[in-house]
Formats: sequence, structure tokens, C-alpha cells
Amino acid sequence: MGFKIIGTGSKLPQKAVSNAQLATFLDTSDEWITSKTGIKSRTICTDETITDLATQAANIALANANLNIADIDLVVCATMTADYAMPSMACCVLEQLGGACPAFDVNAACSGFVYALDVADSFISSRKAQNVLVISAEMMSRMLDWNDRTSSILFGDGAAACVLTAGDSLKYINITATPQIAPLFTKASTGNNPFANHATDENIFLQMKGQHVYKFAVTTIQQEINLALTALNLQANDIAYFILHQANTRIIDGARTRLKLPPQKFPMNIEKYGNMSAASIPVLLDEMVRHNTIKSGDMLMLIGFGGGLTAGTAVLQW
Repeated sequence: MGFKIIGTGSKLPQKAVSNAQLATFLDTSDEWITSKTGIKSRTICTDETITDLATQAANIALANANLNIADIDLVVCATMTADYAMPSMACCVLEQLGGACPAFDVNAACSGFVYALDVADSFISSRKAQNVLVISAEMMSRMLDWNDRTSSILFGDGAAACVLTAGDSLKYINITATPQIAPLFTKASTGNNPFANHATDENIFLQMKGQHVYKFAVTTIQQEINLALTALNLQANDIAYFILHQANTRIIDGARTRLKLPPQKFPMNIEKYGNMSAASIPVLLDEMVRHNTIKSGDMLMLIGFGGGLTAGTAVLQW
């Protein structure tokens, strides 16, 4: 037993911030950002909370699945930027939806959506749940130093959700971690603990070693694709779409070029939204579903990669 996706939904902040707007207070330009990242704009939360966006995305997914929150047996939320350290975002969303079932968060950074799918698959396969609501929601804007042009230009905010039920759509799933903190991390504050030996003003913004992350991502994509294809005895052309974490067009193009695959197999929306961490794959998936890009029977390969360093791959037959 595995799962199939019967409903998707997404919700983005109302405010779009262009490269030109960033250039008014950062030493950068639209040309530089676009050439280095492929990003032209990103959506940023202003009045919205990330719980609000996640709840709206979940409501859309439930409606598309023709289910109510009472039909859901488990809520799993992939996030590292929840509105509260405790309770979990999954519980916060469940309260707004008016439901009552087990709910918890998963933090695997940008691989979070695939990790959450793996958790959901385990619950469904063991018959502990029939219907699972998987949410990915990130407010990356709260983690950034907006004076740092190397990181603040990359990220955006957004949320997406999928409703899973028992089925045979899942053909392969694999999650991994190669523990390395230094390339990509955000420290937690020590607060005002009078006994702590750490300075209370230490840098708690996102820190990233771009070249290290780039090499990891390109290599990981290639390895994950080859592992999945081998396990399923498939060729690359058997996959209709490779839906990758939207980190940087150069990362995706670099991996695609190494694999000698055509651009149309690698859909992207990073130009509009930037890197939304765990939300990027399900937001793109929902867009493709709404635009009828994905057809029944299409084989999809979803690949996430990010801080940890983590990676996750799932192959679904739609």
C-alpha cells in the first residue's frame, strides 16, 4: 500500500517584490540577480502570517479533494519558519481548520516536502491513517538579513498543501542526510538567559556558503535521479517532469545539462517566487495541476535538497 494525491492547493503573499525594488537599498541590480539566480521577483509576507497562508492552502487542497477536515486522520507540516516555536504549525493550522487529529511538524529544510510525504506514506501504509493532509509553508523573509545581498535576494514566502489517501501512485521514495551544518544554517537565539555564556546579540540570520551548496545540489540531483531510475528500471525519458526544489536556475540547469535532458522536462517558477524552501516543490506541483500540465499516467520525479544537508526524492505516477 502507498498513497495517491487527490487534492492540491497553494497560497502566496499578496506583495511581490521585484529585483528593482531590492536594488533601491541593496548594492545589486535586476541584471545581476537574474543572471546569477534566474529570479525576477519574489512574494513576501507583510500582514499575513505563515499560518494564515498554510490554512488557506490547506482549505483549497481539501476542496479539490472533495473532503472536509473531519475526513483527515493526520496533518504533517514541513516548515522551519513557523509562527511559533511551540505549538507546531500543524496544530495551529488544524485549529483554524476546526479539526482534531494527530498533527506535527517536520523540519528538513528545503527537502521538507519529500520528507513529509515519506512520513505520510508510513502512516498510510501501516494503516494508521487513511487520509493525510501534508502542508509545506515557509516565511523565509523572517530568517534573512535584509542588508546582505548574497542571501536576501534568493528567498520568498509561500505555502502549499496536498491531500493524500491510500493508493498506488507512489512508485519510489528515498530520503537522506549527509550531516553538514556549516554550509547552510540559521542559529536560534539564546534569548535573555542570564546563565548563558553566548552573546545575546549573536547573528541569528541565515548563513550560507553558496558555492558549497551549489556543488552539493548539482551532484545530489544527478545522484538522486540515477538512483531512482535504476531502482525502477526506467530511463530518463520515461519521466514526464522532474519537479525540483526551486533554489536557483543555475543549479537546475547545471544538473539537467549533466544528464543531457531537455529543458521542458524541468519546469520552473523560481523567476516569479524565488526560493520558498520546503514550499517550492508543492507550489510548483499545484500550479502544474491547475494549468492541466500534468496528465493522467504521467511519471513525476520530485527532488528536494537543502540544509542539513538533506535530500529527498519521490517518483509518482499521476
